[in-house]
Amino acid sequence: MGYAKRVRLERAHRELQAADPARGDTVAAIAARWAFAESDRFAVLYGDAYGTLPSHILGTDPPQRQGRTR
Repeated sequence: MGYAKRVRLERAHRELQAADPARGDTVAAIAARWAFAESDRFAVLYGDAYGTLPSHILGTDPPQRQGRTR
């Protein structure tokens, strides 16, 4: 990954940490603001760099189901 892309990814990471979904902040909007046109590609790059999905940082992932229900 080139220097400029790493810098944009770091800035997007900082913005995700400060973002609030209640204000309407979204991963796609933040990614686009930092010139990542494809949010799915952004999620892959982000995961490779930070070991988690950007939606986990923003807190917009749906809750995971625990076990099976009958």
